[in-house]
Amino acid sequence: MAQTAVIYHPDFELHDTGNSHPETRSRARIIYDFIKNSDINHELAWLKPEPVDLRWIKKIHGVDYINHVENACLSGENIIDQGDTKACPASFEIARLAAGAAIKGVDHVMNNEFKNAFCCCRPPGHHALHRSAMGFCFFNNIAIAARYAQEKYAINKILIIDWDVHHGNGTQDSFYEDSSVFFFSTHQYPFYPGTGAAEEKGAGAGMGYTLNIPMRAGANIESYRHAFNLSLAPAAEKFRPDLILISAGFDAHRDDPLAAISLEDEDFGELTTLVVDIAERFCHGRIVSVLEGGYNLSALPRSVYQHLNILKSVTP
Repeated sequence: MAQTAVIYHPDFELHDTGNSHPETRSRARIIYDFIKNSDINHELAWLKPEPVDLRWIKKIHGVDYINHVENACLSGENIIDQGDTKACPASFEIARLAAGAAIKGVDHVMNNEFKNAFCCCRPPGHHALHRSAMGFCFFNNIAIAARYAQEKYAINKILIIDWDVHHGNGTQDSFYEDSSVFFFSTHQYPFYPGTGAAEEKGAGAGMGYTLNIPMRAGANIESYRHAFNLSLAPAAEKFRPDLILISAGFDAHRDDPLAAISLEDEDFGELTTLVVDIAERFCHGRIVSVLEGGYNLSALPRSVYQHLNILKSVTP
């Protein structure tokens, strides 16, 4: 029986960002095609998500903002809030579908139907703020999934690991004063979106529950290995999460056009192994991984393959 669910829907391609946008409509499909034709496909279970109920989006985003996105998309606006977040009339519903993929992953993992899940979805989410779209993101998929998991399954503590090359400012902002969600991020710095300094550690009740590990341009797996082993592992030991969510961006790949980090395909497998080890120790191996960035259309599916190859190999 498969241990890993891959959550995908062909409708993700309906979010049309135009011919020249890096977050191209074909990103999720290219991953789907590559994995479906790979040697690990028979060890995976493919599932389709449904659009998330708006009440869960409201846990992270303001009602006026949600209405703004819906109305802007339906009226044909092709830029939402900031110039890098492109939209089409279908974008609101497909953004709901992406968040629905993350929630479906939580359901299947928390109900012990699968050990872990990878959500092959778009648009991405980790830059989306409470009242603003940003960085190709409309709704913060991983933050919505975290709140959903806490409320639906009475989970006390969630660890979010964000290895996207861009800092997940929206996710950090969502939980900056919250001690029930620990946010760990490795990212190129200084770089877009300009947040993620090591000094950003949380505030109020959340002080000490944000851990940023800025990476210099050119950083390779040695720097990431150091960050995961010497920073993330001790933090997880102290926090002892009930569930791990991964903001799985693959744009730290050396061939990605939007950044300057030097990870190779197989390095994403190593990072996954390190996270699996933490999950096995503290939360029965429960991991839900959600696609964020990754814009080289050759490196992206190869990197996801390495990620899935580790996830599907966990002990039942």
